[in-house]
Amino acid sequence: MAEEPSSSGRLFLITGPSGVGKGTLVSALLERHPDIWLSISATTRAPRSGEVDGTSYFFLERSEFEAKVAQGGLLEWAEFAGNCYGTPREPVEEQLQAGRPVLLEIELEGARQVRRTFPSGFQIFIEPPSFEELERRIRGRGTDSEEAIARRLERAKVELQAASEFDAVIVNGELAEALTQLEQLMGLS
Repeated sequence: MAEEPSSSGRLFLITGPSGVGKGTLVSALLERHPDIWLSISATTRAPRSGEVDGTSYFFLERSEFEAKVAQGGLLEWAEFAGNCYGTPREPVEEQLQAGRPVLLEIELEGARQVRRTFPSGFQIFIEPPSFEELERRIRGRGTDSEEAIARRLERAKVELQAASEFDAVIVNGELAEALTQLEQLMGLS
């Protein structure tokens, strides 16, 4: 299958606050464009229902994660809501060298690190249609304690202020519309 010349071998990054729908948007994109390689992050958090080690995330003990950081084995990493998240460096570099478009779905601090590591990467910020809708989505997951929800919402206020740092911003109100905008930004439509 021929890859789109504009996206071949290019790094794309998606970030935005927790609960904004990054995962849903990325899943829809990959279903329509299976040639895109989605980087699998490493994390110290416990798996959620249905998540599989090595597919959803690489689930690591904190000591294992810290060893990867010390060895330079992560492209970026950040601590968020008491857990560490990071992008293993080697597979991303291999896919880029093979000419495949690579997509990272990561948190804000990680996105800032990648901006320094891969300045040619294209960075996209996903926003909710409103803060109230973001809160509704986070509460609707049913996976977090009230304390965790409060932390995520406070963090979201800070993250939303960073939207202007990115190459493009997409408001994820209607999935189909956000997906079309994402495809256009990635040169896939």
